[in-house]
Amino acid sequence: MTRQRRGRRAAYVASAGAIGYGLPHLWWGLGVSAMFPGDFEAATATGNAAIGYWGFGLFSIIAAAGPLALVQDWGRIFPRRLVLIPSWLVSVALTAWGLGYFYLRYFLAVGRVEPGPRFVSQDAHPQAAWGLLWYADFLIIGVALAIATVHYQRRTRTRP
Repeated sequence: MTRQRRGRRAAYVASAGAIGYGLPHLWWGLGVSAMFPGDFEAATATGNAAIGYWGFGLFSIIAAAGPLALVQDWGRIFPRRLVLIPSWLVSVALTAWGLGYFYLRYFLAVGRVEPGPRFVSQDAHPQAAWGLLWYADFLIIGVALAIATVHYQRRTRTRP
């Protein structure tokens, strides 16, 4: 596989991951609890839940265009730094967020840390296992975006 195809494929994976994260937030905003990582009834009891679902859902769907700017012709209308800086920041943040979750899960499993009472009841909910999917999604998006950004950076490097 050529480098260009690898970078393009990574950008599409990151974009699909953003859409895959955003769509469930939109249906949670509509009141559908499918794939919710915890107690949906308790989470929606607060008035801010609908704003969070719609806000994160719409933002994720819109943000799915970001990785595509690395590989599509229309991405050239933006200055190189305006594409690179957010891409690197988001890839590092999402990778750290995803790894942090698995890091915490590992230390909880081996008994190195004790969770607070609120988190014990939250983790005991049968739907809590969906958290593995969502944090794996963060990790995949972050790594794929980093790969796409490296390929974009190499492709657009100016020669002295």
